[in-house]
Amino acid sequence: MIFRAALLIFALATACSNAHRIEIDPGEKECFFEVLQPQDRMTVTYEVGGSIGGGRLDIDFFVLEPSNEVIHTHFKESTGSFSMEASRTGRYTYCFSNEMSTYARKVLSFNVHGVLFVGDEEKIAPVEREIRELSSSLQLVKDEQAYLVVRERVHRDTAESTNSRVKWWAIAQSIILFSLCAWNVHYLKSWFEVKRVL
Repeated sequence: MIFRAALLIFALATACSNAHRIEIDPGEKECFFEVLQPQDRMTVTYEVGGSIGGGRLDIDFFVLEPSNEVIHTHFKESTGSFSMEASRTGRYTYCFSNEMSTYARKVLSFNVHGVLFVGDEEKIAPVEREIRELSSSLQLVKDEQAYLVVRERVHRDTAESTNSRVKWWAIAQSIILFSLCAWNVHYLKSWFEVKRVL
């Protein structure tokens, strides 16, 4: 019985977890929604992992409740997290906006996870409570790993770009050095040439 309850809670917690990667064009916004019941909990974590066409690694984020009233905003953040507990039944919308940018497309990774309310907290067995806490901690570890993957990708792209610039600068310096050497040899050679007079 306890094993079935633990398995059900774990399945609910993992079923409510989604990871996404999207690209948002300049001047556009992308919105998503979750239908929640009272006391359901939802957490959204996000990170801008890259910018196509230059620009800063930032995005605007806002959350609307079922009555379309804004309940939370983040402006020009590269990473963020928002947690909430639903106060009423309805569609809770969260949006990522790149409307402040005129030329840069943003690459965004985000996770949505939550806990569905299944009954009175006092009636939950201690084992079930521990399993819920363990599931929540496991989700935090998973989010942290996703964050580290995105950061590694950004740093790798930066390192490859720097490596490419260093390579081309070294090639340009070599060409300049050999050109100067050839010009010096030619110039010095002209000093020691014997002019024949007929």
